[in-house]
Amino acid sequence: QVQLVESGGGLVQPGGSLRLSCAASEIFLRINTMGWYRQAPGKQRELVTTITPGGRTNYLDSVKGRFTISRDNAKNTVYLQMNSLKPEDTAVYYCNSVNIITQAEYWGQGTQVTVSS
Repeated sequence: QVQLVESGGGLVQPGGSLRLSCAASEIFLRINTMGWYRQAPGKQRELVTTITPGGRTNYLDSVKGRFTISRDNAKNTVYLQMNSLKPEDTAVYYCNSVNIITQAEYWGQGTQVTVSS
């Protein structure tokens, strides 16, 4: 059974950094586009960033230059390095995968990121 398990969330002060991890089981990152979404209280879930099997990345405008997505195929893990965090980055962050062949989509359970002084 496919599982995406996020970790690394927490409380950080504005300007601080966090690295989120998404460990994937039963899927192969080489044939999945991986992404991170976030949902703040009272708001819709939004796409933060994606990385294709070929390594092409895409970012939400408000996180460009601050967030970096990466993947380690050997560890079947995707990372989200978040720097210069702002209070508006506070949200539950979700890992997502989409199989580029079957379009099967999976979600993690989410990890809370809170940016506050």
